[in-house]
Amino acid sequence: MTVDTKEVVTAIAYLIGVRKSALETSFREECPDTLDTLYASKEATIIRYLSKLRTSLFQHFKKTDDAMRFDLKNLTSLEWYDKENIRQLEKWGIQVIQANYRSEKYMQDLTRLINEHIDSCSGLFYDWINWDYIRNLFYVPKYNKPNVMKDEFTKYMANIEYYPFQQYIYWTPGNHGGILSSDRKFLKLLYEMNGDVFSDYTKYRDADDDTRNNIYNFIDSSAKTAIAVDCENSNPFKLYSVLKGLNQEELARIEKITLYDDPNTTTGWDWLSKFTQIPVEHIEIDRVTDRKSLVDVRMTASVVTDFYRNGVTSFIIVSSDSDYWGLIESLPDANFLVMYEYEKCGSAIKNALTQHGIYYCSIDDFCSAGTEDMKRAVLFAELEKHLPTLIGENPLELTHKLYEESRVTATKKEMENFCNRYVKTLKLKIVEGKFVIEIQK
Repeated sequence: MTVDTKEVVTAIAYLIGVRKSALETSFREECPDTLDTLYASKEATIIRYLSKLRTSLFQHFKKTDDAMRFDLKNLTSLEWYDKENIRQLEKWGIQVIQANYRSEKYMQDLTRLINEHIDSCSGLFYDWINWDYIRNLFYVPKYNKPNVMKDEFTKYMANIEYYPFQQYIYWTPGNHGGILSSDRKFLKLLYEMNGDVFSDYTKYRDADDDTRNNIYNFIDSSAKTAIAVDCENSNPFKLYSVLKGLNQEELARIEKITLYDDPNTTTGWDWLSKFTQIPVEHIEIDRVTDRKSLVDVRMTASVVTDFYRNGVTSFIIVSSDSDYWGLIESLPDANFLVMYEYEKCGSAIKNALTQHGIYYCSIDDFCSAGTEDMKRAVLFAELEKHLPTLIGENPLELTHKLYEESRVTATKKEMENFCNRYVKTLKLKIVEGKFVIEIQK
């Protein structure tokens, strides 16, 4: 079972200026780390404060204008503007307060400042999200042309109940319900607004509490637990999504992860140890003939050895191959939990597991959104291999080659984003008197 994530909408809510109390109520339980990162981000907080000021100006436009015109007031002397936010922005070198201003001029200034600073927030979002679509919610084109901001004001005030938390964004409002209620709902609408479709459900679904608790209970009830991975019949990035998505204190009780690998699998397995605190043993098994892999034989022998000689009582088997059933039957006194992939595992093996009281779950259920750091590392390593022969390469064709060689699955748009952000921005530098090509990470 899965639940929808809220990581993306937490960032959007923060940037558009949703009240702190509402942020804590709506997003703290599911995304505590994301919220703390946003609170600590100068770039995010600049946009947040400017967005709050712009929304307050929309909501009190005439009242503000009258106070400036007749009472010679300014933003810092009007109660509906956050004075501390303004002071902090000016400490950061962003001049908000101006003399002899009216509401219309402040609206243009605040919009200009948001337009100038929004791109500094691109790093808050994963590479798989089209940044231009996020940017379009904040960036108002031709804001200084006659009637542009006036039309935005009219649209906002007439449809204020449709804006998320009544905070202004640049869009065509409609009765879409709570668009920040989940990443699934937000991403679907965001892409539709830009004539596109977002269909990768693994980015916004995550394993539910029951799945997690069953895994934790298995680990807690075991004297010694190890993870045995059939690399031929599993995916390193999906396994990483499991390891990253589970409680790290619980995972610390696991003795080791053993990767039983074949020379023909993805290089992604070489990187897993760099992204987990659990000790990783990587065993690559050479083939006797090109047609026959010995991974399952070696995996069975090693698990049996760990049970009888090394005192490991419980094993988490990561594989979608039915061959491991023989291993499970050969160790009736050992405890097993199985993790598989939906498209690679048949119903027969799942029925057998159920009949023998062995818990199983799919690694596809864990959210893949946070695996980008490992995917980037693998892709960068592949890109570095191509740097000596870069001349004459087509950037997009090279990008497709990187994904193919590393076996990182991605949409066409994700590959284009990677190409634009990292391949097309390669730079020639001189280091210690020699030319080198540098990836702009």
